[in-house]
Amino acid sequence: MIERLHRHFLDVLKVELDRKGIQDINNVQSMILYNIGTDDLTVGELTIRGYYLGSNVSYNVKKMVENGYLAQERSVHDKRSIRVKLSDKGVALRDIITAMFNRHESKLQGTALTHERLGELNKIMHLVERFWAGQTDFSGIGSE
Repeated sequence: MIERLHRHFLDVLKVELDRKGIQDINNVQSMILYNIGTDDLTVGELTIRGYYLGSNVSYNVKKMVENGYLAQERSVHDKRSIRVKLSDKGVALRDIITAMFNRHESKLQGTALTHERLGELNKIMHLVERFWAGQTDFSGIGSE
């Protein structure tokens, strides 16, 4: 169910990009951009913070830099590390996505998807995440 919801959300985001005539960034890249927000991060930090899951984060960051959504610079402290942040074009796209979220939030008013129910759902998903994180001890594999 979570996977299906995620796919539906990415479809909704794609429709929003299409409506705005934005063709040089895809929906997954848009969410990476949105989650960067006002931060200044390394590619590794994107993954560690859970902003992106996948093996091609470097490719997506490269495409966003090439298309002007992200600005990159070498870290002052570690010359091997490259830091990224939103460019002006990236901030403009983040604002479009924020406006979409705000529209969706207003449409939820008066429905069964109340703020309280969504908050409870979020708490439950965090509990499931912690449970699964605790199940990743592979030391007992093969001993059963």
